[in-house]
Amino acid sequence: MKFLDLAKVNLRSGAGGNGCVSFLREAHNEYGGPDGGNGGGGGDVWVETIEGLNTLIDFRYQQHFFAQNGRPGMGKQRTGKTGDDIVLQVPVGTEILEEDQETIIVDLTEVGQRFLLAEGGNGGFGNLHFKSSRNQAPRRANPGQPEVERVVWLRLKLIADAGLLGLPNAGKSTFLAATSNARPKIADYPFTTLVPNLGVVGIDGTEFVMADIPGLIAGAHEGKGIGDRFLGHVERCAVLLHLVDGTSETAIEDYHTIINELTMYGGDLTNRPRITALNKCDAIDDVEQAQLHNELEQAVGGKVFQISGVAHLGLTEVLRAIRAAIDTRNKLENAPKETPEAKGWRP
Repeated sequence: MKFLDLAKVNLRSGAGGNGCVSFLREAHNEYGGPDGGNGGGGGDVWVETIEGLNTLIDFRYQQHFFAQNGRPGMGKQRTGKTGDDIVLQVPVGTEILEEDQETIIVDLTEVGQRFLLAEGGNGGFGNLHFKSSRNQAPRRANPGQPEVERVVWLRLKLIADAGLLGLPNAGKSTFLAATSNARPKIADYPFTTLVPNLGVVGIDGTEFVMADIPGLIAGAHEGKGIGDRFLGHVERCAVLLHLVDGTSETAIEDYHTIINELTMYGGDLTNRPRITALNKCDAIDDVEQAQLHNELEQAVGGKVFQISGVAHLGLTEVLRAIRAAIDTRNKLENAPKETPEAKGWRP
């Protein structure tokens, strides 16, 4: 299945049906009176998250979603049929944006979450509704309310516990394949990965989800190489694993390039827990590896893991560090919030 994380859709709710002007006509009943029914309400446009989806590819082939109009009222006090709703089914983690692609309407992060995007128009009142003691035979009815039209954008941000960062060809896909059940495309050239991949990683009897995004380049935060969209896929991650290519002649500069992109992208990515690992250590000699490791630790200001996805070196240690960071995040989120009563405060 092809991956698509951004789609534009046109929505239109249903218009309400018109009310009916009608009078009862029966034998031996000269003054039957008004019996026009109300119009039916127009259908709504909903969006709903469902399990099992991880792409917006369906919205590439269908961009227009129109709910059904309500039917007009009829005589004999018959109300028109309500128009059928239409439901857009999207993956968990989808954001709904206004046409400007900046204003967030709703962020759908749970399975089964529903949100009303366009409400159908109410049906008009029939002339029976206007009957009163002073007007026994009203000859007017209301028209139904018009439909609502709008254009929205769907933007998918994958929900994962950990995210992989690095320049193109830093070994992210190899790492994901070595530690999870994912089988991303792997090759010895930049930009092998063109779409994000998810894998379930197991360590010490527990599991977590890891996201591998395509390699970032300088200027990614401005959209170069659509890097701003790739960074969006790791916004929800509890921890980021930054892989630095140990075979690169500019490994330290490569590290600073990614850090600068995170800073310029903004949001909370800069403050997100981040683990740094020197990758492809099996491809460099011990002396060069030790020197590069020391320089990278000075740049990071903390511990740097030494790993190799191909040779499966140091993977257990770094996975345990990721698991620990995820557990810390979960404890903070699940911790009971302190209330004034808990502090002993009394009015």
